[in-house]
Amino acid sequence: MSAPTDASAQRALSTFQSTLSDPFTNAVINAMSPETPERARVVLTSLIRHLHSFARDVNLLHPEWLLGVNTLNRAGQMSNDARNEGILVSDVLGLEALVDQITQDAMTSMAEGAAKEATLSCILGPFFRENAPLYQNGTDIVQKHSEGDEKLRTFMDGHIYDAETGKPIADAEVDLWHTNPNGLYEQQDPEQPEYNNRGKFKTDANGYYSLECLCPTSYPIPYDGPAGDMLKLMGRHPMRPAHIHIMVRKPGYATLTTQIYDRRDPYTLDDSVFAVKDSLIVDFKETEKKGVAYELTYDITLAKAKDL
Repeated sequence: MSAPTDASAQRALSTFQSTLSDPFTNAVINAMSPETPERARVVLTSLIRHLHSFARDVNLLHPEWLLGVNTLNRAGQMSNDARNEGILVSDVLGLEALVDQITQDAMTSMAEGAAKEATLSCILGPFFRENAPLYQNGTDIVQKHSEGDEKLRTFMDGHIYDAETGKPIADAEVDLWHTNPNGLYEQQDPEQPEYNNRGKFKTDANGYYSLECLCPTSYPIPYDGPAGDMLKLMGRHPMRPAHIHIMVRKPGYATLTTQIYDRRDPYTLDDSVFAVKDSLIVDFKETEKKGVAYELTYDITLAKAKDL
C-alpha cells in the first residue's frame, strides 16, 4: 500500500510546485490590492495556490466543482442559532481539530516556564449558544429531569488556576453545556426548556466552582446535511463520544474552549470529528453523595492572554 500512497503524495507535491509559477494562479494572487492587510494577503495567497493546485491535481470537472459550491451553500442555508452546519462540515473533515491543535501549539510555545501546564483546548462544535443562564455554585443545570436521569446525575466541581503562577483565579466564568440523555442539545429538541443542560458559574475567592449536571451520553451528529452526506460518502460512522463542553473566560487570560470525555465510552477512541485528546479523558466516579450517582472533580489551568 505504501507505493501508491508515495506516488500520490509526489504527484500532489509536483502539482503544487507547478502552481507556484503558473501565470493564471499568479494573476489571481497579484490582483489583490496593495491595501490588503498583510495577514489576509498571506492567508489568501496560500488559499488560492492550494485551491488551484487541488483542482489541477484531481482534474476537477465543472459538475464536481458545482457540487462543492452547492454543498457550501446548503451548509450556510442550514445554519442558524440552533446549529452551525459549516462548523459541522469542518469537524467531519478534521479541519476544526487541526486548527485547534495549531492554535494550541502557538499558545503553548509562549507559556514556557509556567508553574502549571495550561489545560488543553478542544473544538467548539456546532451547538454552542451565548447567553446561558448564570447560576450560583452548586446549582443543577438540568431544568427538566426525565425518568432514568437519577442514574446519570453528577456533582462536578474544581478549581481554576493561573498557569504562570499556579494560584487560583477568582471570578472566572465557567460556561458548561451537554446533550440530554436522548443525544440532543436543547435547541434541537422542542421537548426541552430553553438553555436546558447549559449554565455559567463564577469561581469564588478560592477559584472554586461547582454544579450538578448529567454524566454525558454519546450521540450521532446530524446526518441530514452536507456533513452527514460526507460521512456516508466516506463510509464513516457519525458518533461522538460522551462529553461535556467547557468554556472559561476571564479578562487578561486566553479564553479556553475545551471538552472532557468519559473514559468508559467506546467512541472516546473513535471520535467522528477527531477531537479527543488524552489529557481531556476523565473518570466519572460512582458516589454515595445524596441525590447524585457520580462525582467528578476537574481542575482547569488558564494561560495569560497573548497576541498570536
